[in-house]
Amino acid sequence: MASTPADRIEQALVRIEKAAAARAYACERITQRHAKLRSRIEDAVSSLDALIARETQADQD
Repeated sequence: MASTPADRIEQALVRIEKAAAARAYACERITQRHAKLRSRIEDAVSSLDALIARETQADQD
């Protein structure tokens, strides 16, 4: 156990730094997952648009 207030403060700072690093990692991971999901959704919507356009054109022919 820490014997001085300075030791306790130092230990608290270490815990805060670890928590901040973990939070930053989690935020970055969420940002990456969001970008990947957004890209996949854009691809899916584009494919659906192309399918609808083909079906519409086939109905008009």
